[in-house]
Amino acid sequence: MYAWQVALDHIPLFLTGLRNTVLLLVVSTVIASVFAVPLALVLTRKVPVAAPIIEAVSYVFRGTPLIVQVYLLYYGLAQFAFIRTSVLWPWLREAWTCLLIAFSLGTCAYLVQILRGAIEAVPHGEVEAARAVGMTPFQTLRIVVLPNAFRRALPSYENEIIFLLHATAIASLVTVIDLVGAGRNFNTIYYFTYEGFAIAGVIYLAIVGVIRLSFGLLERRLLVHLRRAGI
Repeated sequence: MYAWQVALDHIPLFLTGLRNTVLLLVVSTVIASVFAVPLALVLTRKVPVAAPIIEAVSYVFRGTPLIVQVYLLYYGLAQFAFIRTSVLWPWLREAWTCLLIAFSLGTCAYLVQILRGAIEAVPHGEVEAARAVGMTPFQTLRIVVLPNAFRRALPSYENEIIFLLHATAIASLVTVIDLVGAGRNFNTIYYFTYEGFAIAGVIYLAIVGVIRLSFGLLERRLLVHLRRAGI
């Protein structure tokens, strides 16, 4: 009970960790989602040159640990003089920026594959029906293919966001105080062993609960036509 009472005096510490964790999660997800849709379309259409490059880049980011990517960005970029003298250096030297880039690229690599599979799973008959009623290719994509694919991708999309939430725990390794970093600092101040991590774990569970609830509401909204049809 003592640790929980002391934790109340350090609410600002955990709020800082919560803020950084949520910001990294939300901003990375938004950036990754924006780029994942067009990249997935390039893959499904097997665009020459572009599709193999996207596949190769996706393989690299999915095949290497996220912490390695963060270390390479945060510690590796500083080794190149042309980067240190570039206009981007004021941002690239910041740990927060490196984390955001790594999380966005890594998440995008997974979302591209998720969306590609969902797009390819759209029944061909629905596409043919859209063409039969006179829809243009762009209208077919916007009205039929993408909404259908997004509904199919929702469960995997939700899981990827939860995985990204867990991945934000490495932020404190490069000086950004996230929830795990806040818990570690709390333990260090009072020589606790696990209490700070337990508090962080409870907050993580609450965030996951919000994510699941949000996706549950979104799924029910997007699949309302199936329930009305008794499917």
